[in-house]
Amino acid sequence: MAMQGAARMRGAEVALIDGLSALAPRYDLILCDIWGVLHNGLVAFAPASEALTRFRAGGGWVVLVSNAPRPGAGVAAQLDRVGVPRTAFDAIVTSGDLTRAAVIERPGQVIHHVGPRRDLSIFAGLDVAFGDVEAADYVVCSGFRDDETETVADYRGRLERMRARDLWMICANPDLVVERGDRLIPCAGALAVAYEEIGGRVFYAGKPHRPVYDAALAMAAKLRGGEVVPLGRVLALGDAMRTDIAGAAAIGIDSILVARGIHAAELGLEAGSLDIEHVRRWLGDQAFRPIGVCEHLVWS
Repeated sequence: MAMQGAARMRGAEVALIDGLSALAPRYDLILCDIWGVLHNGLVAFAPASEALTRFRAGGGWVVLVSNAPRPGAGVAAQLDRVGVPRTAFDAIVTSGDLTRAAVIERPGQVIHHVGPRRDLSIFAGLDVAFGDVEAADYVVCSGFRDDETETVADYRGRLERMRARDLWMICANPDLVVERGDRLIPCAGALAVAYEEIGGRVFYAGKPHRPVYDAALAMAAKLRGGEVVPLGRVLALGDAMRTDIAGAAAIGIDSILVARGIHAAELGLEAGSLDIEHVRRWLGDQAFRPIGVCEHLVWS
């Protein structure tokens, strides 16, 4: 990636990134977020797909890592619908995949599902039963039943009943919000955080937690015939500090923040293009830092 305006921040550097091409030779594997990087939930970002396609054409590997509360196969079908080409990635690992794995370990137990019916594909073909809070052995939270109108406040009573029974929750989507067009829509992570705040026990199946990264790295090694990619040769791309950038820092890999995502307003993009001084001040207040920030993912 071409870098401009490198700035010093508390001993660390941040750079504005022009494109993936110049930095690509430093990496063998990209772990790439989907929503906010490859599409906004409605429309694909063609230059981002082109950048990943060209990275792969140069010998690199791309595993998409998503907090979608659905299996990777279902996410691939959605990418087809919005126009993200299969040439842009080698594989997909989702928090839905890890949720299924956790459910498989608990055959025959009763699940209380918090989320919309469209997420029931998580459980397809599994030995499970569904019940209300009083009958459940544990909870799987995949989101809001109606994420267009509901808020966490609508779930306070249910969360309190779950806590009274000390039900363990699997959070199938740790994101707090996700882009849908030009709006930010609440996700399951917001409910999981609210449950933790009242003492609930939560397993987060996706970013920024380690299990989903271990699964993605294992998938990459499998694709490469068993050859493990050194962490120093892995780059994470994403639009969320709390999940993408924090998760990359936790496992010790480099990351790039895509600004035209959920942090667009905070990074001043409503007023125009990125300003390095504003980026420096904003990142200076964050717990984790990427090696650079780009407005959109592009090749050059």
